[in-house]
Amino acid sequence: MNKKDIANIRKQFKVDNEALKVKDIFNVYIMKESSDIYHYESLPFEMLEQEQQELFMENFKKILSGQLDEKLFELKFKHNVKDSSQLILHQGLLSQESEAWTEQMLKIVNKMLQDKQYEMDIVITFIRGEYLGPMKSQSDDNDESTGDTVYSHSFILCSLNRTQDPKKELLFDYVEKEFKYNIVVDPIINLKKPLSGFLFPCFTDNAADVNHVLYAAGKANELDYHFIEEVLNAEEIMTAKEDKMVFEEIVKKVAGEKINTTVLSNVYDEIYRTIEENEEEEAPMLDYKDVGNVLASSGVKDVNTEKVEEAFKTVIEDERYEFKASNVIPKFNKKSIKIETKAANISVSPEDLRYVRQVQMSGKTYLMIELEENPLVEGFELIPEVLFQKGDRNGE
Repeated sequence: MNKKDIANIRKQFKVDNEALKVKDIFNVYIMKESSDIYHYESLPFEMLEQEQQELFMENFKKILSGQLDEKLFELKFKHNVKDSSQLILHQGLLSQESEAWTEQMLKIVNKMLQDKQYEMDIVITFIRGEYLGPMKSQSDDNDESTGDTVYSHSFILCSLNRTQDPKKELLFDYVEKEFKYNIVVDPIINLKKPLSGFLFPCFTDNAADVNHVLYAAGKANELDYHFIEEVLNAEEIMTAKEDKMVFEEIVKKVAGEKINTTVLSNVYDEIYRTIEENEEEEAPMLDYKDVGNVLASSGVKDVNTEKVEEAFKTVIEDERYEFKASNVIPKFNKKSIKIETKAANISVSPEDLRYVRQVQMSGKTYLMIELEENPLVEGFELIPEVLFQKGDRNGE
């Protein structure tokens, strides 16, 4: 799924929406002390009060929020796995009766509880529903409107949510005209910050892909590998942050530990140009040959295919590994590069990095920034200062 596919389905999660119908909801309450199922309940979603439906809809939208490869990850199911979650989810998706569906979802819950101790009571929520989306026109020359043509796909979404103790509050009773202590002891289910979740199947170009599942992490770049491998039975994946770190280590192996801003800026420009030139919505992938070409065209000396391939083997132990281009560069149009010094911290965008230089003058190191205007400091416009003067011919 690309970000457009995810955005299309996320925006449909609202009450009384004909484009997305939630049929059933299944809630399971897990005790932290024993990791046992304390209670579960399955209901038609329409039987919930509207306020409850709205709370859950917001929760489901949270599951589908965030950046790809940072908080949302399209995972591929492993093959030849005993009691495969792919098969369990697919059977649940095809189940006609509610009892058969909940039976399959309980199998997923049991996987979540195996060899896992939660720090608090949690509530696991499953829904199954139907997603309707408009069909894309097959030809730009087709004069007939396809706005009324839709595709229909069933889906299962899962959300894990923590519980928390109710706040201790002082209340005023209008009838008795007295102050009272709030004695509510029932735990509160925090639907605003899901711990994790997933959507099955994935949807790409209006087609369901049962070989992949969309996993949602609770926090950006923090994966629950137990959930990915043991619960979903999916293949291991790296975050965008990890991808960037590996890419930087490979560049260091090829170009050396030290690099100037001109070369680094050229590297970012080359990769960003590759992304822009790609006609597909997904960012292109970079293998060791692509990385070698980027470094060579950016001004890195003595670059060859064998050297880059060896760097891949050394750093990631897989010379065939491919990076998603958008993962390995900072956010291009934002001040995403941090330059930290003892005197000051500076933020610049990758496209403006070329205007920053580290220079040596009179035995001292300076950070020089090319400016198009005089900067303001505390409301004052700075006056240019002369750092050095040219001496006369006699050296006086």
